[in-house]
Amino acid sequence: MRILSCSIQSGFTHMKHSAILAAILLLVSSGYVAAKPFKIATLAPDGTAWMREMRAAGEEIKTATDGRVEFKFFPGGVMGGDATVLRKIRLGQLQGAALTGSELATAYPDAQILGLPFLFRDQSEVDRVRSKIDPKMRAGLAAAGFVAPGISSGGFAYVMSARPIKTNDDLKRAKVWVPLNDRISEVTFAQAGVKPVSLAISDVYTSLQTGMIDTVGNTPVGVLAFQWFTKLKQMVDLPASFVLGFLVFNKKDFDKLSADDQAVVNRVVAATFKRLDTINARDNLSARATLAKEGITIYQPDAAGVAYWNDVGVRATDKLAADGLVSKEMLEEIRAELKLIRAQ
Repeated sequence: MRILSCSIQSGFTHMKHSAILAAILLLVSSGYVAAKPFKIATLAPDGTAWMREMRAAGEEIKTATDGRVEFKFFPGGVMGGDATVLRKIRLGQLQGAALTGSELATAYPDAQILGLPFLFRDQSEVDRVRSKIDPKMRAGLAAAGFVAPGISSGGFAYVMSARPIKTNDDLKRAKVWVPLNDRISEVTFAQAGVKPVSLAISDVYTSLQTGMIDTVGNTPVGVLAFQWFTKLKQMVDLPASFVLGFLVFNKKDFDKLSADDQAVVNRVVAATFKRLDTINARDNLSARATLAKEGITIYQPDAAGVAYWNDVGVRATDKLAADGLVSKEMLEEIRAELKLIRAQ
């Protein structure tokens, strides 16, 4: 009996191993490959429209690829600033990130080109120019080792301050913040005779509290999301720069996906970012109204003030192009398109 029992147990063990082997062979032959989640960093706080939309996109992608592609998000800057995040992507510790154009500029300078100072008058101009420039930026990012399935409008950034900013002298007396490594902002304020304070975005709120800075630039939504509005009193109602957001993946990691799975990611992310364009435009209008209700004065510069800032923008842009921080060819294409739009 003992021999028979051992024989039966051995037979079951053999059958079990055979079944496992058969299952493995079936999975391999069907093309299934267990994959680690794509780890994606972002400065966007959890609970924002961007995070809600991206989490929904991640679930849709996971379902459509039968779990082969999964996103794991790290919101609120927990993975560090843009330089740290880009380094982690190159080291394989992250597979992707949501970054603004200025944050991507160290990897691909022209990612920031639509954020040049006082370049656009309104959103319609941005939309026309993006239809021509977005594909070229995607190609440039690919050459730099990134895939960019998602590009979305973050809206216009405005100068906001805890003190009245009505003249150039007012601005010169202000303690102006610019993001770390943001050469566009640095050059722009230099052209206005201002020496700004360069800080990581995570340090802005504390620095507003302590008085280390008193003037910032951000979108209405951004000022609300980061709670900066509680320390501010005025917004200068002139679009200072346009904020463009990118979702980028390390091209090496993205290329490991099958062609079908890449197509799913591209389709879902593109649709999500198209929705985000609409959501961001709506939310910035709503946020602007909220800022006014919170007691922030919206100051309209006069014609002379607008002309002055436009001149600062032109001088700063010409210097950035001369220094090779944006390509002259793409800048000339944008300026030609804007000239055509305004003539019409």
